[in-house]
This record gives sequence, C-alpha cells and structure tokens, in this order.
Amino acid sequence: MSEHEHVATGWDEVAQALREMAARDRFSGVVVVEGPDGPWLRLALGTADHAAGRPVTFADRFGTASVSKMLTAAAVLDASVAGLLDLDDLVTDLLPAARRPRTLDPRVTVRHLLTHTSGIGDYAEEDDTLDGYVPDYAALWRTTPSVTMERPDDFLPLYADLPAVAEPGEGFHYCNSGYVLLAALLEEVTGDRFTDRVTERVLRPTGMTSSGYLRLDEAHPDVATGYLPRRRDASWRSNVLSVPVVGGGDGGCLLTADDATRFARALGDGTLLGGEVARLMRTVGPRIDVDASMGHGVYVLEDGALGHDGGDPGVEAYVRYDVPTDATVVILCNGEGMLDGAWRAVRAALRG
Repeated sequence: MSEHEHVATGWDEVAQALREMAARDRFSGVVVVEGPDGPWLRLALGTADHAAGRPVTFADRFGTASVSKMLTAAAVLDASVAGLLDLDDLVTDLLPAARRPRTLDPRVTVRHLLTHTSGIGDYAEEDDTLDGYVPDYAALWRTTPSVTMERPDDFLPLYADLPAVAEPGEGFHYCNSGYVLLAALLEEVTGDRFTDRVTERVLRPTGMTSSGYLRLDEAHPDVATGYLPRRRDASWRSNVLSVPVVGGGDGGCLLTADDATRFARALGDGTLLGGEVARLMRTVGPRIDVDASMGHGVYVLEDGALGHDGGDPGVEAYVRYDVPTDATVVILCNGEGMLDGAWRAVRAALRG
C-alpha cells in the first residue's frame, strides 16, 4: 500500500475487488470514500500515462465529463446570489441574439436550463428515442475539430438550429446544450471568461486549488490521460481528438479526487460558497423517475444522496454525497467501462 492509500476496517474486500479489476485493466483511476471521521477508502490504481508507464497517483487531475456541470451550476447560482441575475429571468433578456440558438423558445428561463427543463435541442442528444440522438460523442469532432472548441460560443453552430424537443417546463430532458448556454450567459452577465469565473468563484473558494480547465493539447504535470477502449493487440489511444480541447459549461473540468471530495463535502454539509448556493443546488425540481429528481445542477436521489456522474470518450467519473452515512464518494477513471463495477463494489460496503 502506498503512502497515501488507506483502507479502513470493513473495506478490505472492496479494496481487493478494485485491485483485481485494475490487474485486469478493468479499472484505472482513483477511489476516495470519506466519512465524517476521516477516510474509509483511498486507492490510486492503474496507469496515468501508458507511454511513460506512469502509475496513477492522488495528485492526478482527471477529466470529469458532466460531473463538472455541478461547477457550472454553482457559478450561475453564485451570480444569482450576487444579484447579477435571477433564476426566473428569461434567457432572451440576458443573452443577445448572436449568442443564443435561433430556435430558442422565448419562455425559457435560467432555471429551466439549470434543471434540464428548457426543452431546447441538444447537440449531444443522449435519448435514443429522439431523431437527434448522438450515439457516438467522439464522432462529433471528426467534422468539427475538437481543438476549435474553446469558448461557449464555439458550440453554438452545433445547436443553433436544432428544434425543441419539449415545451419549457414540461418535464426533465437532459440537455448538454443548456449548460453550454449557461456558460455563455454567465460570461454575458459577469464580463468574465467562463473558465476564469468558475476558477475564481467556485474552485478557489472551495479549496479546489489543484483542479482547473486545462487544455488537453498542452503538456501539464499530474494529468491522467484519458484512454479510449483498446482494440485487440493495438496501442493505447488517448482521447485528445475525441472531446473538446478544454472543458466548458457542459463538462470537462479536470479534478483531483481530493478536490472533488472537498466540493462534495461542502455541498453535503451546506457550506458551499457560503451556504445559499448549496441550498439552491439541493432544491428539488422535476422528477426524473422513481429513483431520482433533479436539483439545480445536482441529482437528488431517493436513496438519500446528492451528486452527479459523467462519461466522455476516455473518461468516467462519479461524485456523490451520501446523506444517510454522511460520507463522500469520488470515483475518477481515465478509461471507459470502469465506473459501474467500481461503484457496485463501493456501494455494497457503503450501505452495508
């Protein structure tokens, strides 16, 4: 066991299961479970850089895909608390026409975007029952180079003319475009670049000083490369051409497990950004199904948990605050098909 790993009493079987997964290339990443009395499980397993043969460490920053929608939501809610916008403001009153989709219903509000009830078309539609379903996110960047996706407005051509899938407020419909639009809106009302605003108003005040919106085409230390599923007898391929080059409103911030734990703890104990932002995030909006509702940027689960998961080519992540056990769970993976098995192992021990 490395210097910073920890396995508390009762977590030995989970640790062994995760180590066996890693030995079979079925897990690569970091798992941190922390209770009110300190860490219950801390494991860093697998390979952060296959070319260099560098193992994963707790210092590594991981792509988090849609987990970082929670950061976008926190920044928007922080702006609301500061009086820069109201959650029931119309998007058309806040964003000029050049920065919003041409098909945007004028009744859509900031709250609709936060709670996935806007009904706007999604550039990365995940509902396979709809005509606009996108089965392969990586394929989007074969015609639109991922290196050009640097700012919220760069995404606008991908959804500017998409038809609505529902009326505003009609019900929950997960929408990546809505969070890209929130990033543009945040820039408009603050005058700040989106990534700078989240860094200064969310990451730093929460103590998340090792995390950030790093470009994937630049050399940075302590970054776990995201890897695509390996073809038989083929070399490992990174995800650098399969996701936007830098994170934005709908995902892609690079987080360390310890920083993600800090965010989950602050969300769970109600202290996030002074408390009001945590309260607003946890305020329940539309029902998703029998197991979950949508808060304002965070899932509120019937089993007593708050959090968000995420998946992109080469990336899987889950950040959760578990209310019944007062524990935080962070699972960050630099590969695909790894999260479900890791979470099943952790959940069995978490709930006993």
